[in-house]
Amino acid sequence: MDLENFIHDSVVPDVIPIKPKQLILITYPSGVKVQLGNELTPTQVKDKPTATWDAEPNTLYTLIFTDPDAPSRRKGTPGKMFKHWMVVNIPENSLQMGDTTADYIGAGPPEGTGLHRYCFLLYKQCKRLDSGPMVSSESSSGRMRWELAPFVQANHLTLVGGNFYQAQYDEYVITMQKKLFGVFYPIFACLKAIGIVKLLTT
Repeated sequence: MDLENFIHDSVVPDVIPIKPKQLILITYPSGVKVQLGNELTPTQVKDKPTATWDAEPNTLYTLIFTDPDAPSRRKGTPGKMFKHWMVVNIPENSLQMGDTTADYIGAGPPEGTGLHRYCFLLYKQCKRLDSGPMVSSESSSGRMRWELAPFVQANHLTLVGGNFYQAQYDEYVITMQKKLFGVFYPIFACLKAIGIVKLLTT
């Protein structure tokens, strides 16, 4: 697969300044694989995937999964994105042994916003990071309008790998919204229906 797709689909420079050196292999329980910009559906990617990469011995990594096109690619704010998943302090490529700071939330592009890019980014750490409390998959706390670049800079992370896919709205998005907004979903849905809310940033 051609890592030039990061440039072709403007992940470089919209999300990261340079293309990564290696491809992360991402496979979902539904059987689909992430293949440098292929189109998948929210239904196909609703469950947490596996991720593998070539790791250096005795090295810690951070894996970040983000949507830079929230609320839409046309109306998104440069540098601000929705954080779908983050795992830090991953020893080598043992993802399950890392510290999850934001539990996995699948793609949830709002209806009528077209294709969103969903990016998996792998960073090499120079030291162990403070993971803090985990944000659950039913919480949007700290996820909306999240800034990748300051986080990378503050923690002295080095980009080593990546992959991405694209997705647009399907009916599963409503299920995901209900899970994320919980008891507030009826209010969100009402405001959305009358055109006041257009910022579900997933």
